[in-house]
Amino acid sequence: MKINKNYLDLNESYLFSSISKKIISHKESFPDKEIIRLGIGDVTRPLVPAVTNAMQNAVLEMGNAASFRGYGEEQGYSFLRKAICGYYEKKEVKLSEDEVFISDGAKSDLGNILDIFSVNNTVLIPDPVYPVYVDTNIMAGRKILFMKGNMDNRFLPMPEKNVKADIIYLCSPNNPTGAVYNRDQLKLWVDYALENEAVILFDSAYEGYIRDNELPASIYQIDGAKECAIEFCSFSKTAGFTGTRCGYTVLPHLLKRGGVELCKLWRRRQTTKFNGVPYIVQRGAEAAFSVNGLEQIKLNIDYYMENADIIAALLSELDVWFTGGKNAPYIWLKCPNGISSWDFFDLLLIKAGIAGTPGAGFGANGEGFFRLSAFGSREKITEAAERIKEMMPWR
Repeated sequence: MKINKNYLDLNESYLFSSISKKIISHKESFPDKEIIRLGIGDVTRPLVPAVTNAMQNAVLEMGNAASFRGYGEEQGYSFLRKAICGYYEKKEVKLSEDEVFISDGAKSDLGNILDIFSVNNTVLIPDPVYPVYVDTNIMAGRKILFMKGNMDNRFLPMPEKNVKADIIYLCSPNNPTGAVYNRDQLKLWVDYALENEAVILFDSAYEGYIRDNELPASIYQIDGAKECAIEFCSFSKTAGFTGTRCGYTVLPHLLKRGGVELCKLWRRRQTTKFNGVPYIVQRGAEAAFSVNGLEQIKLNIDYYMENADIIAALLSELDVWFTGGKNAPYIWLKCPNGISSWDFFDLLLIKAGIAGTPGAGFGANGEGFFRLSAFGSREKITEAAERIKEMMPWR
């Protein structure tokens, strides 16, 4: 028996596990100090009434023999896939129901999609980046190339002609930086993928936070993208499903490699290794796309973005460089006085009782930067801003 030794190349623990251990340790040292968590991107607003009402009705259905449901449709119930197609139509993107796959979240699909690709493919990943992109490819033993995000490119790296890759990860709005690609920038990525017969894995989990109508909310708003891109989306951050779990992945029929529709390979993979999302959850997700659901969810998104405005205004006042916060719920700031991101984490935690996320946890190019999340109560965000201001000067 042999183990998968690729796992030995991973960091000893997942980034947010390390952060949790530090917070617990700090709590034990200062038991009377309340810690404000602006690190992990977990929502705090409750599910909206349209969603909970739909779920409650679904629970009643499951308790009635006439309306009880067992195993669901393999790709997800038609009613939800139809609702998603309707949502994309508002973005002027036409999809068919059989191009949509319902899952328990974007994180799962972003890792599991790799099953349909050869381990010999070369992967191009932005740095800094959501750790799951890197870790899942290390687990498989793939060759990874990094494209560098920095202050010069506003953490939106662009394709380089001398770099050849088979699989490309893009996240827009970006986690952790909050940066968003515009149409011209995404067009360059689509053209690169088509020229190199590569596949773009496009993570659009935060598309609901885009406030600028000129910015694309789906890669399929770019000509040619259906021939080279797979899009992943989630109800977690938009509709508050972090504890309920639901997402979806779009694989257009036009996307083919080796003469095979990738849609067919993914369907085969899912029917073997995944047994679907609960009916009750899917009814809630369907309601998220209703007129009332979208209106109610927008109020929650506006709430979080107002939180981001508070943090952004403070950093501007303190003359701290940052990106994000305008079309994404994350603020990506440059650590003051040239200190490391983990040192800044300790400084904020010990002096202000605030837990953020050190940029080094997102890759080498994240060193010297720091992520703050707008997913919190207005009271806590306001208090955090006051605590940070009181810390000045930083040391």
